[in-house]
Amino acid sequence: MQNGEIAKLFEKAGDVLAVLGENSFKVIAYKKIARTLEEMATDVQQLASSGELEKISGIGKSSAEKIREYLRVGKIAEFEDLFSQIPTGVMQIMRIPTVGPKTVAILWKEGNVTTVEDLKKRIEEKSLIGLPGLGEKKLAKILENLAHLQTSAGRIRLGEAMPVATEIVQFLKSIPHVQDAQFCGSLRRGKETIGDIDIAVSAQMQFGQSIADAVTAHPLVSSVIQTGPSKTSFRTSNGLQVDVRIVPPESWGAALQYFTGSKEHNVRLREMAVKQGLKLNEWGLFKGESAVAGSDEQGIYAALGLAWVPPEMREDRGEIEAALRARIKNDAVILDIIELSDLRGDLHMHTVASDGTKSIEEMVAECKRRGFTYCAITDHSKSQFLANGLKVDRLVAHAQAIKAVAQSALQSGMLVLAGSEVDILADGSLDYEDDVLELLDWVVASPHAALTQESDAATTRLIRACGNPHVCVIGHPTGRLVPSRRGLEPDMQKVIFAAARNNVALEINANTHRLDLRDVHVRMAVDAAVPICINTDAHAFEDMDQMLYGILTARRGWAKISDILNARPRDAFEKWLRDRRQ
Repeated sequence: MQNGEIAKLFEKAGDVLAVLGENSFKVIAYKKIARTLEEMATDVQQLASSGELEKISGIGKSSAEKIREYLRVGKIAEFEDLFSQIPTGVMQIMRIPTVGPKTVAILWKEGNVTTVEDLKKRIEEKSLIGLPGLGEKKLAKILENLAHLQTSAGRIRLGEAMPVATEIVQFLKSIPHVQDAQFCGSLRRGKETIGDIDIAVSAQMQFGQSIADAVTAHPLVSSVIQTGPSKTSFRTSNGLQVDVRIVPPESWGAALQYFTGSKEHNVRLREMAVKQGLKLNEWGLFKGESAVAGSDEQGIYAALGLAWVPPEMREDRGEIEAALRARIKNDAVILDIIELSDLRGDLHMHTVASDGTKSIEEMVAECKRRGFTYCAITDHSKSQFLANGLKVDRLVAHAQAIKAVAQSALQSGMLVLAGSEVDILADGSLDYEDDVLELLDWVVASPHAALTQESDAATTRLIRACGNPHVCVIGHPTGRLVPSRRGLEPDMQKVIFAAARNNVALEINANTHRLDLRDVHVRMAVDAAVPICINTDAHAFEDMDQMLYGILTARRGWAKISDILNARPRDAFEKWLRDRRQ
């Protein structure tokens, strides 16, 4: 599929137009096309061949022709001309968080800054102070965010790595003589960014080389780094390094545990083994030359006197002590960990009314198809101009339309809430007045702008939003984007206490660009007994698949089923809604 490649071209074209100060509506249109292509499950080549391309929402005749041109010749002539108007380095500057098109234009046209390196040097020299909108404080923030961006270089989002790893693992399982395969490392632990992919394979070692030869012939492999009967490394077409390690079945569990990590967790386990006169490595748990355990992961933990620790919790954040306590109680696992199948609804979704791609009816039907018994439609509020946010008159009409769909859906057991994702403004007030919010069943309050506020101001802002009686959940509280934008840095302990006082839930936004709440914040919320809501922020059907990543983040924060608001049965969820209104 070339969907992603073409999406990047439209995204870049929108950015270049914005820097050049061209028509903002064309910028918005290109950005929407980019998002649509990126999220589309169907191959754009297939749509172009069948004549269905123009039927996709937001893709007009002109854009469809550009897509067909790329599919024919591998480039879009109009975009090539457009890109040539701006030095390549200038667009790299736009990757820095808080540096938008207007700032880039000023730096380039008035400051003659054309590369990231030049920008860093000029800020340090203080030679850019005085350019329009670029005071000392703003430039210091740009330098700080540039350092953050550079530390995340070479890592990709969880949602980019997971599909690649899953495809390779499934392929490995189809190779003759492979008994099992599993991705490991930070990917299995559900970390928000991934450096490379580690995969363990269980097979008799005499078949190692044939397995290596087979996997390196996979279409995703662009170059082979090394190959052998026990370890093979290669790079995929998107630059990811994949290390495949083949171990005998009797060492499968030990290898799975060892290569999953984390390093700190593994060190603790090895220390425990040594104290018991044992030796632990990727081949097994040994007493002298005799294997005590190794064929399955649970056996490793049990032999050390521990309950099994879910992979996402293996960060040396108290899980060893918890596993000891659980084993003393004769529990097999640490806690009743949340699973994807436990969720009963999605409470943050967008439709064509704002910047989504599907209608109310379509989103509700998809939720029902996925086995949910409730959902909320939450299109953007009026301040989100670029996302086609709803002014009050449109919101009122939209809420009525949702309630009409809800009446019909209720007959089949589906609860549909009329809601909105309402902007939390810089001072903590909301984008709609209270008399408007009263018309809604469900309010997600989220920060989208002023995301470089100082910590104290950000804390006050979120606390004030928690105090609004109409707010049900705080959506993606820091507003970060993984890995590029840090977002707000409030005192989350204070925000969590405010949510607890006001009976407001906190969202784990499952979109892998966000994963916000972060895992450490989830742990704090769990400890404070604040309900957590795992939502997809879906703008299309494909976005709902990202719920898995929210589950992984919840597990990293030690969330149990009882901690998750939208894991409650419909009647229990409705009771929570009634109770908080009272």
